[in-house]
Amino acid sequence: MEQNGKVERASCAGCPVSKTRRICVAEKGKPGPGCPTLLKGKILEEVIGEYKKEDVREFAIQASVQEAACYANRGKQPYILQPTKTRMIEICEFADRMGYRRLGLAFCSGLSKEAVIVEDILNKRGFEVASVVCKAGRLPKGVLGLTEEDTVRYSREEAMCNPIFQARVLNHEAVDLNIILGLCVGHDSLFFKYAEAPTTVLAVKDRVTGHNPLAAIYLSDSYYGKIKEPGNL
Repeated sequence: MEQNGKVERASCAGCPVSKTRRICVAEKGKPGPGCPTLLKGKILEEVIGEYKKEDVREFAIQASVQEAACYANRGKQPYILQPTKTRMIEICEFADRMGYRRLGLAFCSGLSKEAVIVEDILNKRGFEVASVVCKAGRLPKGVLGLTEEDTVRYSREEAMCNPIFQARVLNHEAVDLNIILGLCVGHDSLFFKYAEAPTTVLAVKDRVTGHNPLAAIYLSDSYYGKIKEPGNL
């Protein structure tokens, strides 16, 4: 939709309407500027068609069922949110709901210890696991034309992260669902691009915060205010 000759872009993040009164939540709710619920009706119609596809519909149903199952005492009124399940448990339960038995684990070499624990948990819950570390294939970064200055340790023999290989191996393993554990920014994107099975994320990489990137966001108005200043590391 055009406003004054300009196409309004979606802008949910800056919505000034309170959460409970937004048009995306309440039947008689109000839209904010750049509201896609109001402005992108044609796209919404197309999306509804996608949800009618049998495989997509079942996946979406089980995802919504899983979302609700993560809270306790849902029948009590007035309801107070009571989350009870970790993401690890949620992934396992969702895989069970979908009837998935073969899971792929694409992990960063820096989280190798965590990968051992995750694989053990999945095995004990009855899943078959195929796991591939980011350095699998041992391709030197020189393959990409990178020089010593572009490597972590200034070494021409430094192996590159290989998310396409990770994805292709797990495709070959015919897994039902992929789980990403700590792949780098960009490498995770390539994995998503080449993976054939649906992919979920157990943890993302944040080298500074112990893989909890929201810590920097929560502290952006205080101790980590430098995150808002371009050029500051």
